[in-house]
Amino acid sequence: MKNLFEPCQAGQLQLATRIVMAPLTRNRAPHALANALMAEYYAQRANPATGAGLIITEATAISHQGQGYSDVPGIWSAEQVKAWQPVTAAVHAQGGKIVMQLWHVGRISHTSLQPNNQAPVAPSAIVAKSKTVLIENGVPRFEPTSMPRALELTEIPGIVADYRQAAKNAILAGFDGIEVHAANGYLIDQFLRADSNHRQDAYGGSIENRTRFLKEVMTAVTQEIGGGRCGIRISPVTPANDASDASPQKLFEHVAAFLGPLNLAYVHTIEGSTGAARDYQQGETNFDYAALKTAYQQAGGQGAWMLNNGYDSELAKSALNQGADLIAFGKAFIANPDLASRLRQNGPYNTPERATFYGGGEKGYTDYPSLSIS
Repeated sequence: MKNLFEPCQAGQLQLATRIVMAPLTRNRAPHALANALMAEYYAQRANPATGAGLIITEATAISHQGQGYSDVPGIWSAEQVKAWQPVTAAVHAQGGKIVMQLWHVGRISHTSLQPNNQAPVAPSAIVAKSKTVLIENGVPRFEPTSMPRALELTEIPGIVADYRQAAKNAILAGFDGIEVHAANGYLIDQFLRADSNHRQDAYGGSIENRTRFLKEVMTAVTQEIGGGRCGIRISPVTPANDASDASPQKLFEHVAAFLGPLNLAYVHTIEGSTGAARDYQQGETNFDYAALKTAYQQAGGQGAWMLNNGYDSELAKSALNQGADLIAFGKAFIANPDLASRLRQNGPYNTPERATFYGGGEKGYTDYPSLSIS
């Protein structure tokens, strides 16, 4: 019988517990640079005895083009690598482990965030029915995403190279590994799904073609830093950021079968609608998450199986007993830096302040009380 508080091996990552801090965009990195406030925030949650066995950072842009929200961090320059080093050092000083989530938002962006105010890029020139966060004078506001342009075939290898360099830079910054963000309607997910990918070249049409970009990215990052330090995040049925596909089961079992031989640290699966209904479905039949895992394992996959979306201690216990290896907690970690301590005794839990989720300073970020000082 597994429990949340025991060690777990995830590829090359030896984790003290099965509790994972999910990636949480907080928009507190002006000029795309990590900073001392972020180091404090992550360090508060890094001690595995009280916080997370593994921290996954907020989504971090692999390039200027990959940005889609104000004040999110990046990892494409030497300056950014240097800025992240105090963050990883602070986490490691607490005995924690931390991986960086690598991000290209694709069409989920705004021209004001793009180089030279250009249009965002996407598999196809289809605007997303979604919004992004822009911050002016410290005040966040939600704005519709801009009309994207379709990537030229000749541009795609350059983006794959950006992922490879970002993985290398993350290790230089002191991270224990990386997670490729292939979920929630961002660029890789846009390629995967038929509703956002209308290409008629080698990256569109069939499932084999629509998964080509993901395969190239995962091959690049695993070759660069080793599969045992790489994870991936997928969200088979979420409608987040206008993500939609009529046949998600067939699509994602194909993805899982490809991932099997890569010797990944873990596969991070969001169940249902991201941050909403766990039983949300797309397509004509209910998504079979057990079949997804089976497809991965039958292809040789031995990475840890991480689940995410609306977990509490009882639901986590049930999932672990049904075969999950790691459980990711999101909003609960915003308000409870000592979440592991609270899970051990079933609360009490601080309530997150939604008004401070995106942008700002220490309020609603580093000022939530721990049990010892509450």
